[in-house]
Amino acid sequence: MEILRCDNIKKMYGSGDNQVKALDGINLSVEKGEFVAIVGASGSGKSTLLHILGGVDTPTEGKVMVEGTDISTMNRTQAAIFRRRKVGLVYQFYNLIPTLTIRKNILMPLLLDKKKVNQEYFMQVVTALGIEEKLDFLPSQLSGGQQQRAAIARSLVYRPALLLADEPTGNLDRRNGEEIVDLLKLSNRNLDQTIILITHDEKVALEANRIITIEDGHIITDRKRGE
Repeated sequence: MEILRCDNIKKMYGSGDNQVKALDGINLSVEKGEFVAIVGASGSGKSTLLHILGGVDTPTEGKVMVEGTDISTMNRTQAAIFRRRKVGLVYQFYNLIPTLTIRKNILMPLLLDKKKVNQEYFMQVVTALGIEEKLDFLPSQLSGGQQQRAAIARSLVYRPALLLADEPTGNLDRRNGEEIVDLLKLSNRNLDQTIILITHDEKVALEANRIITIEDGHIITDRKRGE
């Protein structure tokens, strides 16, 4: 089942002689349950694409469909609500609220919507991520790897259509980075979570089932692992 589709996505910044074309006609389809890595050099357009897929930014031209909903025409408030409910975002900086416990940080998307917490699923997620004993700690009391696990748990707790990860290992040492990638693979396999991972690290990209390479705002290769 197709969960994401991009039709001729273009993104321009500036105007006239100063115009910069960050994305130039991106066409992309992702099926439910896929684990996709998007790779490219700095300035290739991969992070711009991720922000558009997550409704953080809007395309200059083109359409983005997530579960049949066109998110490219949403206003800022609509996009924020959709993102909270349908898109899990994980960055290399964890964006945890320092004054809230790990439990409340993880549950924040549900609390904002006044949604009842499915305790069984919540415990399934935090146990799989190995932070079930850290729920009453503050972020500052956790290691970087543990904070990133909490950020991933927060992104999964709403059971989003998409989990978008922007260089999630970029702020971690090699061992913690490998653990985070393993946890993303676990959520993909055990929770059937659709994941799109942005990275410049080829070793990280090779853990995905499909690798898309972007260069100068264009998709230049799109291959499944083993092809």
